[in-house]
Amino acid sequence: MEAAGERIPECTVPVLYRATWQDGFGARGWKLREASEEAEVIAATPYPGERIPTSVLIHDILDHWVPGFSLSGHRSEAKALVQLAARTGSDPVPDYGQMVDEDLLRGDCHGEPLETFLPPELAQRLPKEGPDRARMQTLVEELGSGLVRATLIARFVELGWAGMEEARAGWQARGLDYARRSAMGLALQALFERVDARALEAGWSEADGEVGLTPDRVAFRIHQPEAVEAVRPLPV
Repeated sequence: MEAAGERIPECTVPVLYRATWQDGFGARGWKLREASEEAEVIAATPYPGERIPTSVLIHDILDHWVPGFSLSGHRSEAKALVQLAARTGSDPVPDYGQMVDEDLLRGDCHGEPLETFLPPELAQRLPKEGPDRARMQTLVEELGSGLVRATLIARFVELGWAGMEEARAGWQARGLDYARRSAMGLALQALFERVDARALEAGWSEADGEVGLTPDRVAFRIHQPEAVEAVRPLPV
């Protein structure tokens, strides 16, 4: 780890660590401070998964927080997953399909009414009255689950594309280079692995810190329980 004391980056993102989060999941890992009270946001470790080279925490920072998208809600996730796809080359369709299967086909639309999230071809057929689960079930019975599912996945892609300029503007407003987001993600992933390894090695029960971003470098700083700083320049 590099010694503390370097210049504070222009853009900082507060993060928290818990060995066990009391949020119903009991997971070990990291969250953005603003998501610390959101039970639906699960703590993340550096594990990037099989399809994507960066972890969920990096997704939350670069694809949600920097562009200015909420950390929860299907519309925000539609936009953030297109950002993730463009940054890493990943396919967003499996994640869209999971949200359709687990939430929308059951009438659960996080963050807004069904009528405003559904595309017009589905919204105009949605029953006006009744609980959302029953209304969606009626729609599925009328059109068939396959067509409804495919239309909802296409809706996610449409909403994701609609957020592209908004995301670019968010990066520019924070003084960051939108074209360098892939390099920034990989640099942050490397720092995240180092800091998380320190958390395990030292046996931290909790920690308070921040991620710092500038156009030419990234940093991961811990203030408590000890002063730790890792800095990585972006490739030229």
